[in-house]
Amino acid sequence: MSILVYIEHSEGQVKKTSLEAVSFAKALADQTGEGDVVAVALGAIDNDALAHAGTAGADKVLHVSDDRLSAGVIQAHASAVAQAFQNIGAKTLVLAKSSLGDAVAARLAIKLNAGLVSNVVELPQTSGEYLVKRSIYTGKAFAETALTTENKILAVKKNAIDLKTDGGAASVEEFAVTIDESDFASKITATERATGEVLLPEADIVVSGGRGMKGPENWGMIEEMAKTLGAATGCSKPVSDIGWRPHHEHVGQTGVKVAPTLYIAIGISGAIQHLAGVNSSKCIVVINKDPEAPFFKAADYGIVGDAFDVVPKLTEALKAEL
Repeated sequence: MSILVYIEHSEGQVKKTSLEAVSFAKALADQTGEGDVVAVALGAIDNDALAHAGTAGADKVLHVSDDRLSAGVIQAHASAVAQAFQNIGAKTLVLAKSSLGDAVAARLAIKLNAGLVSNVVELPQTSGEYLVKRSIYTGKAFAETALTTENKILAVKKNAIDLKTDGGAASVEEFAVTIDESDFASKITATERATGEVLLPEADIVVSGGRGMKGPENWGMIEEMAKTLGAATGCSKPVSDIGWRPHHEHVGQTGVKVAPTLYIAIGISGAIQHLAGVNSSKCIVVINKDPEAPFFKAADYGIVGDAFDVVPKLTEALKAEL
């Protein structure tokens, strides 16, 4: 028996969130004795890139190289993954929680008659009742969910699991599936991707600015700090609403929800809607000249000071260290 991991890829590389899911599956296999960790990848991607999943704990990668799957048509992906699941005799499917993963997992739960738990933050308790800890209420609380079905699907929250990097290369095998044309009834006619050196949803570090930046002409120092750290840039909702920054950089409850290792908020007061989008960050640093700014209550580290004095000095100090 094996654990199957559905992995996503972008720009020729397996996504970090999917590698985290592989590491989660490896730890789960070691805990339960479920055997090998087998990953399945769909669409066009180089086999050498897929072999890299072995460093995270995969023993083997099944590659369905049908080019029609490269577009990410949800129903087609669900059909392909279901066939891989049944082929290897798996009882557990692991994947990263994402916009595509959520949609595919929901369909797989029906196809495989499986219990589904999303936002998983740690390995399940498997002795006796099968209990899974998950994040709820935008990261403000946790819940334990009991899975009673034979087949189980676990969607792992970004940055909740330590990424394993000491494994060897995984073997990669071509895997043929039969997909009905009806699964391609929905067509993706165009895709608009956020621009920038580091995309916000995938970033390990995010540097965000708020109205305290006083205007779009001052965003250079945000971008310089982000470039120094290899980070993505974000902003608060008021900033995107008034057109200082593009809407795809809006971080918050109604924008992009992020869970980076480090989130730096500059000139952002910390409205509840913004906090709801960032409170899964492992470390939050707040820079604000108002000592009463609500964001300081959620911060791991805070600097009370004018951003126009603090940020350039901090960036220079980072350049000297990095």
